[in-house]
Amino acid sequence: MGISIIVPLIAIAALCVAAGLSSWISKVDEGTDTMKEIAGHIRDGAMAFLRREYITMVIVVAVVFVIIGFALGNWITAVLYLVGAAFSVLAGFLGMRVATKGNVRTANAARESGMGKALNVAFRSGAVMGICVSGLGMLGLGAAFCILDIATITETVTGFGMGASTMALFGRVGGGIYTKAADVGADLVGKVEAGIPEDDPRNPAVIADNVGDNVGDVTGMGSDLFESYCGANISALSLAAVVAVNTNGAVSQYTAALFPLLLSACGLAASVLGILTVNGSGKNVNPSASLNRGTYIACGIEIIVAIVLSKVMLQSFTFAGAIICGLIIGLVIGKVTEIFTSSDYGQVKKIAKESQTGAGTGLIAGLGVGMMSTVVPIICIAAGIILAYHFAGTYGIALAAVGMLSTVGITVAVVAYGPIADNAGGIAEMSELPEEVRDITDQLDAVGNTTAAIGKGFAIGSAALSALGLFITYAHVSKLEMVSLLDPVVIAGLFVGAMVPFLFAALTMNSVGKAANEMIEEVRRQFRADPGILAGTSKPDYEKCVDISTKAALREMIIPALLAIFVPLIIGICFGPEALGGTLAGSLSAGVLMAIMMANAGGAWDNAKKYVEEGNYGGKGSETHKATVVGDTVGDPFKDTSGPSMNILINLMTITAVVFAPLFARIGGLFF
Repeated sequence: MGISIIVPLIAIAALCVAAGLSSWISKVDEGTDTMKEIAGHIRDGAMAFLRREYITMVIVVAVVFVIIGFALGNWITAVLYLVGAAFSVLAGFLGMRVATKGNVRTANAARESGMGKALNVAFRSGAVMGICVSGLGMLGLGAAFCILDIATITETVTGFGMGASTMALFGRVGGGIYTKAADVGADLVGKVEAGIPEDDPRNPAVIADNVGDNVGDVTGMGSDLFESYCGANISALSLAAVVAVNTNGAVSQYTAALFPLLLSACGLAASVLGILTVNGSGKNVNPSASLNRGTYIACGIEIIVAIVLSKVMLQSFTFAGAIICGLIIGLVIGKVTEIFTSSDYGQVKKIAKESQTGAGTGLIAGLGVGMMSTVVPIICIAAGIILAYHFAGTYGIALAAVGMLSTVGITVAVVAYGPIADNAGGIAEMSELPEEVRDITDQLDAVGNTTAAIGKGFAIGSAALSALGLFITYAHVSKLEMVSLLDPVVIAGLFVGAMVPFLFAALTMNSVGKAANEMIEEVRRQFRADPGILAGTSKPDYEKCVDISTKAALREMIIPALLAIFVPLIIGICFGPEALGGTLAGSLSAGVLMAIMMANAGGAWDNAKKYVEEGNYGGKGSETHKATVVGDTVGDPFKDTSGPSMNILINLMTITAVVFAPLFARIGGLFF
């Protein structure tokens, strides 16, 4: 066991900190009876959806568990698949519990104490999610490393990653469909048709919308980054044998496999320290500056740790170079994402300006912004691949992904804080709190929109690097010396792989569209049937809208999520390892580009709407505002359903290929 026990011990210590933060949040006052009632509706709706979603996913997980066990004859991989799935669910569930406690307490803190206390409550609520994501990831992988011998762990650990990715994709797709069906329905009928404010209690879809912020943006996002985090570590761990060969045994496979886990465990500790430095006390609180300070502190600590561990464990500073590459790429992608999605910069303002002539020109501008936003991140990822390979070979590429996500604890904390602040604003509006309370929550939410986009950029960039590392692992396991672009079977696979992200996006976008149509018709029906709703003399039927979103999400999430598992299986069994290699390459390249474009275009449309609502170009209720609401409606499934699911899609396809690679190599392709 030796030094490897440090990894699960750090994870347990971090989870204890999360428990302490959760206890602190529970002691904060919830506010008025009305606030408590509204928060209870949101909490009950979120938990009810999670229970029904998990019941559905258990069936799929059980089937895949049996397939892995019997098809490969490797029940350790199958068991690790179950453990990875269970830990992914647990991370999302714990994050949800605290987020639905933190939302109402954030609103009340804004009401009683102002910006500083509200920031503390919202961020610490998100921090519980961040620590749980990285803590449970390190606990699972660290415990497996301590229990199993090095040969077994490198052969079977991909099962853990596949379990995490399976649950993450279901969570992202299901949660994304839920939240965007409610959001689109609430916006189009409430804002555009009825002319009532966002989160107005007269809107029947408003509770479903706030529930969606939790199941999509908190639980879904947490599961998303959990699988990226685990995938990056598994990618590096599985390539440890390459280091042993390249160093002629000077560095053992055991040490090279332990290195990324120990590095990530130290990153978890650095994240906790960074989280504890974020404090909203004092005058002139700047939420963005406070959050950035914590992130930079965590990254600075991790760079020092990477340099020391690289020299001590791997006997060379070059490995630290690959890790630092990943950290820098992550920060650059985050900054570029901020430039393209924040109203502090020109791209979002351009969309708002173009929307003066209607929704069509605003949509064109947003698509242009999204497409342009892919350039710098892709160049950074390409440069990072080359530099990381220069520093440490194929192992270095995987280490770059580990470096990018080593401080995922604070990254998730910063991202999860956004929907909590958004929920707080909704509760403030529905509880008819003073305008200055909503002003505070809106400021927190505006920062949260940008931090959410930055978090998605981290997840996408790391997915590209870790998927490439897993692709190399797939080649080793399948005994592929090369994947030739002159082979027509490989080219055919390449085109099929590039098509899969488009098919996946079409399925998820259409699912949101169908669910949103049901929601729109229900809201319109309630307004027609009971004029007292808009007059404020009677209450709408919130539960009906919650039920519509729940049923639609559970019904529509199955096919897109299964696509990622069964496409690699079908291609690998029918056409062989070479064709599957082409498929993985195609899905990786197309998926990363689509993920960046959709996430950033959606974020830009959203903040263009908020920029107009601040009083620019006519402000709320103007024709420009109505045009930006339409843009935001299109952008919602872009940024919260299809876009962020892409990185899970490519990771799950790749890790499924690695898990079943021995089967594909044995069969060799039924048709070729």
